[in-house]
Amino acid sequence: MTRFAAPIAEQIWDMKYRFKEADGSPIDVTVEDSWRRIARDLARAETDPAAWEEKFYGALEDFKYLPAGRITAGAGTARQVTLFNCFVMGTVPDSMGGIFDMLKEAALTMQQGGGIGYDFSTIRPRGADVKGVAADASGPLSFMDVWDAMCRTIMSAGSRRGAMMATMRCDHPDIENFITAKSDPARLRMFNMSVLVTDDFMEAVKADGSWELTFGGKVYQTVQARDLWNKIMQATYDYAEPGVIFIDRINKANNLNYVENICATNPCGEQPLPPYGACLLGSINLARLVSNPFEKDAELDPVAMQELVATAVRMMDNVVDVSKFPLEAQAQEAKNKRRIGLGVTGLADALLMLGLEYGTDEAARQTDLWLHAIARAAYLASVELAKEKGAFPLFDAEKYLASGNMMNMDEDVRDAIREHGIRNALLTSIAPTGTISLYAGNVSSGIEPVFAYAYTRKVLQKDGSRTEEEVVDYAVKMFREKFGADAKLPNYFVNAQTLAPAAHVKMQAAAQKWIDSSISKTINCPEDISFDDFKGVYMQAWDQGCKGCTTYRPNDVTGSVLSVSESSEKAPGEGAEAPQSAEGAEVVYMSEPLDRPQSLEGSTYKLKWPDSEHAIYLTINDIIMGGHRRPFEVFINSKNMEHYAWTLALTRMISAVFRRGGDVSFVVEELKAVFDPRGGAWVKGKYIPSILAAIGGVIETHMVKIEFIEGEGMGLKSDPQAEVVNLDQRPGKACPSCGEFTLQMVEGCMTCASCGHSKCG
Repeated sequence: MTRFAAPIAEQIWDMKYRFKEADGSPIDVTVEDSWRRIARDLARAETDPAAWEEKFYGALEDFKYLPAGRITAGAGTARQVTLFNCFVMGTVPDSMGGIFDMLKEAALTMQQGGGIGYDFSTIRPRGADVKGVAADASGPLSFMDVWDAMCRTIMSAGSRRGAMMATMRCDHPDIENFITAKSDPARLRMFNMSVLVTDDFMEAVKADGSWELTFGGKVYQTVQARDLWNKIMQATYDYAEPGVIFIDRINKANNLNYVENICATNPCGEQPLPPYGACLLGSINLARLVSNPFEKDAELDPVAMQELVATAVRMMDNVVDVSKFPLEAQAQEAKNKRRIGLGVTGLADALLMLGLEYGTDEAARQTDLWLHAIARAAYLASVELAKEKGAFPLFDAEKYLASGNMMNMDEDVRDAIREHGIRNALLTSIAPTGTISLYAGNVSSGIEPVFAYAYTRKVLQKDGSRTEEEVVDYAVKMFREKFGADAKLPNYFVNAQTLAPAAHVKMQAAAQKWIDSSISKTINCPEDISFDDFKGVYMQAWDQGCKGCTTYRPNDVTGSVLSVSESSEKAPGEGAEAPQSAEGAEVVYMSEPLDRPQSLEGSTYKLKWPDSEHAIYLTINDIIMGGHRRPFEVFINSKNMEHYAWTLALTRMISAVFRRGGDVSFVVEELKAVFDPRGGAWVKGKYIPSILAAIGGVIETHMVKIEFIEGEGMGLKSDPQAEVVNLDQRPGKACPSCGEFTLQMVEGCMTCASCGHSKCG
């Protein structure tokens, strides 16, 4: 039986990927059972399932090939979920009916567990005429608010909340409002946002030329391109969004540019996709393929890698045939092009095992060589599949070989495609792998540098207490086992905290050359980086051929990331400690509870749940601070004694949270996300997934009534005075899953170092 490399790996498996009965009892007794379940399900598409099941199992064994979370959690479970991680939805029509048809499609997709991307450039700008109704258009931002509210209330399969990407062209008349939308910390929190930047715009920026903002052939405004670029840069400098997508470069480099036009990406940006396109993801674990690590003859086994890539391509191709799809249009798009996104994880660890320092020219050259070999192996494997099963339906040899990354590919690979066709139109992508990397023993994530070589996480025990455990990077653990626990890490052990932004860009550019789609990567910038240097990072990404750029600089809106000790007594990056305040003392994680006045005003609500004999009564009392009401405590009561224990616990927990102050609207979100595996109930014509979700709905109703939140599904009131707390004492945002203040930006996604929760995965 496989022994997990770290307790966190087993916890991730148990929490996210282990197949269980509705009552929580495990069906997958061991991780081998999970591998067997996945292998058997994907082998169903083969003429000899038994033989391929063993081959697939061998690839999964020892965490060598890591399918994306949707496949790992859903394959072989017979659940009504998609095995595709993310989708770009259809083109949004510029009409009210069409817009809300798209909203319905988005809800259906997210309900099955898919994240979604949308281009909102197709909606007319705010103030434009709406013919036939004598009114002005409200603009794309107003409809994005509707999408955001929908995402807050739709629960994806299992416990994962939906993730969304919104894009807008750099020449849309509302682009400046789009750029600054997330300066309001309560707005559009369910979206990642990126500007679609064209080649012409970048040329205008460099030449300091003018730039027209147009829609439907009409010029609404002319601005200076450099001024608009500076607004994008200032927004992402201040609050980490929007990202930048070089959309013309993406379309020119697309193998399928002869049959599709791309204008949006999935939520984390690594898969630019056409309307109804889907991303199917998986990663080769490079850290598991290095022989003789930390020795002079250390190398990544090229034969093992080639064989593993070939098996992984076949497995991913089979997913197209065995997966369910939320919409028929998505199924047809996937089967017509059979697009897959095979990537890597553990790159930084693999480089360390060879004695290479991440971000150096030598490390970039090695990255180029490895990813070239993976791309070559993937294309040749897909050619072999085409010989056996046929090329993808829209394959046109002459057009295909004249487009995209094929112009860079080896001539013998091009000859093989010309002669036999190819099964999968696009094959490579580098996706966020934060959670699956933890599951695989805390290998470094994707092509990112190691974030922290070791850190302490708090683990919630069954009795409610918390214990601390050290989480050690996979390569560091191997180094210690080889040279002793007290052995000093060599100087080439660098991490995300110590790397210059230019080193990040260099590694992203080295990888991009051999990636068909794109790369999910975060370029970490120090908080004190100058604005001019920060802008220079994006220009470096453009000049070096990247398809997009995402940075993260600690800021007041998104908070700081998990901090790492830089004690001179430790090797670079070794050891992570609790975040420290400016004075060096330990941070107060939660502010002191607000004092309770002698008397409070409140409201009592009656909740009748169909399966419960007695009604539940909720009393919510409010406190007035700064002239505004805010919820202060909750009392939940029922005559049904079966409810006594959990209603008392909920009363105490919610009241404790409310009394700490701040934006407590997340309590509503979390309660409404709870589903009962026995089924929910219809209440007043609306389906409620559980009694806890119903309680969340009542609390939300009260918060709206007292104007603490904007409306159903919305966040904290935008009135800054409504935010009464010592938020400045907290080290950034708390994890919405475990509550720990250990969120870090990894591959464009806030990821919790304590529990592995990720908005994208």
